[in-house]
Amino acid sequence: MSVVVRRKTIVGYIFGVSALVVPLLAFANGSPAVRNQMTNAGCFACHAVSHKVVGPAYSWVAYTFAHKPHAKATLAHRIIAGGAGRWNAWTGGIPMPPHPQLTLAQAEQMAGWVLAQKPVAPPKP
Repeated sequence: MSVVVRRKTIVGYIFGVSALVVPLLAFANGSPAVRNQMTNAGCFACHAVSHKVVGPAYSWVAYTFAHKPHAKATLAHRIIAGGAGRWNAWTGGIPMPPHPQLTLAQAEQMAGWVLAQKPVAPPKP
């Protein structure tokens, strides 16, 4: 295999991988460090940025709480205490489990990350 062919193969591979990864990253706003905390806390086992997994998409949460006073504090408390009700039509009544191991400061950072996502109206249930 010539150097030119190898270079074209490697460049094609890099661009191919970039084409897959960049759109996934482009949807997420907010601090990568907070996103890592959320990953470690298991948030992405039930939530995604742009679509429902078990719980609502973070973009839907951002839409629902946009311009609401105390949104960050409300979400932080729900992250720690867990909750059910608001999203039952989308989740089938599956509650969000509590995360008592998180400090209020950590939960507020996570709530801020969620609220930093591009707000998108939830689809009809």
